[in-house]
Amino acid sequence: MTAAAAPEPAARRGPFGGIPRPVWVLCLVSFFADFSSEMVYPILPLFLTGTLGAPATAVGLVEGIAEGTANLTKLFAGSWSDRAGARKPFVVAGYALAAGGKLIVGLSWVWPVALAGRTFDRFGKGVRGAPRDALLAEFTTDRDRGRIFGLHRSMDTAGAVIGPLVGLGILQLADDRLRLAILLAVVPGIASVLVLRALPERAPGRAATTVRARHLPRQFWLLLAVTAIFMAGNSSDAFLILRSKSLGLSATLVVLAYVVYNVVYAALSYPAGSLSDRVPRGLLLVAGYLVFGGVYAGFAFAGSSAAVWPLFAIYGAYIACTDGVSKAMVGDLVPREARGTAMGIFQGVAGGATLAASVTAGVLWDEVGHGAPFALGAALALVAAVLLIALMGSGALRRTVAAT
Repeated sequence: MTAAAAPEPAARRGPFGGIPRPVWVLCLVSFFADFSSEMVYPILPLFLTGTLGAPATAVGLVEGIAEGTANLTKLFAGSWSDRAGARKPFVVAGYALAAGGKLIVGLSWVWPVALAGRTFDRFGKGVRGAPRDALLAEFTTDRDRGRIFGLHRSMDTAGAVIGPLVGLGILQLADDRLRLAILLAVVPGIASVLVLRALPERAPGRAATTVRARHLPRQFWLLLAVTAIFMAGNSSDAFLILRSKSLGLSATLVVLAYVVYNVVYAALSYPAGSLSDRVPRGLLLVAGYLVFGGVYAGFAFAGSSAAVWPLFAIYGAYIACTDGVSKAMVGDLVPREARGTAMGIFQGVAGGATLAASVTAGVLWDEVGHGAPFALGAALALVAAVLLIALMGSGALRRTVAAT
């Protein structure tokens, strides 16, 4: 069956005009889901060690297994949705598993049960991510792909702003507050699943596809290689939090600095995505890499806590220029029937590189010094920026497939 052409976008009225209703549904789903996740993420280590009495090594084991599960699942979930010819069932299952996982964590009485819950949560994230982004791309065209992905990232991050603030409020007001905060985080998680009832299933142009990774175009693999180099120095944001604490910020101020980062991220994602529809997306990625390198160099050599606030704010600009824009660029480079496969590989490899970067950062933090992980990240960001400029200049990333 011949793939149907994507519909022409409606006439734009104002900055948000012409955005299809299913895109708003997916944005609202991501808002609630990230609201839920970010209520839990900052307090989970405290819950494991304080409430459940887990050793510090257990915290690393829980997060390592959970994130490893998410990254491995991402590699395959997009391909599964391509072969099934349907995205929505994977999206619904992923958000439902995440909400259920948080409930298990909140009800756990020993840390191995919390490990099971956290693994369910991250397995859900791995199942939903690539099919959701591929489904989101189904409602875009070449003229608005960047702004739609930017809007999605902005709404997702708005949840990441509210979640930690609500979590901090609960920690200030309630007894047995850690467990209560995690259990209350289930509520927006359930809301994200309920909103999905309004999402139509817009399948690819044929019921299923036999596209394999080896069929993806060369341009995609080149972009993935540059991304992997960059992400190899992009360790977990937990190290930014640790660095901020080592420079003298209290735990509460560290969370607030993290909120500042998310506010900037949410505010700039949509404008950055819209700009990427008018200029080569690679230019936005290069700018983001260079901003990241500057921020990491700042954290490497910072001498006081005063530097943390502007660095976190600028850090939000980096991710606004890269997160949604890179997904839009993947959508540009691959045919629509293979977008699930491509999104899954892209997210899985990037996540795996981040996990490796975090392990390396931990060793550098302990054995070399607190600034060492950030110096490495800044250097690799510069290398990735130079490589991306070279690939763009040579025309190697020029699209040769009809992705729309």
